Amino acid sequence: MTDVPFILINLLRVRPGKQDALIALLSENIDTVIRTLDGWKATRLISAADGSGVVIHSEWETLAAVEAMRNDPRMQAYFPRIAELASLDSLLGSVVSGAAR
Repeated sequence: MTDVPFILINLLRVRPGKQDALIALLSENIDTVIRTLDGWKATRLISAADGSGVVIHSEWETLAAVEAMRNDPRMQAYFPRIAELASLDSLLGSVVSGAAR
C-alpha cells in the first residue's frame, strides 16, 4: 500500500432537472457499494451551482482497487441507472502538485 492514492475524477453532465436525483443515486452507491470495497479511501461529491453537473472525486489505494471497483457486479448494476441521468467522463491519475491553506 502506498501513501499516494490513485485519484479517480468522474465528471457527470446532468440531464436538465436531474441533479438532485443523480446525487441521491450516487450517495446510495457510496453508502452501499463503494464503502465496502477494498482499497477505497474517500469519495467527495461536488455539485454544480447551476444544476448542470456533478463531480465525483474518489481516492483509491491502488490502480487494481479502481479496476476491481469498476468490475464489481454491484457497481456495474449502477452504471445504467447513472447513464439515465447523466453522461460520464473519467480521469484517473495521482497527485503531482497541490496547495492548501
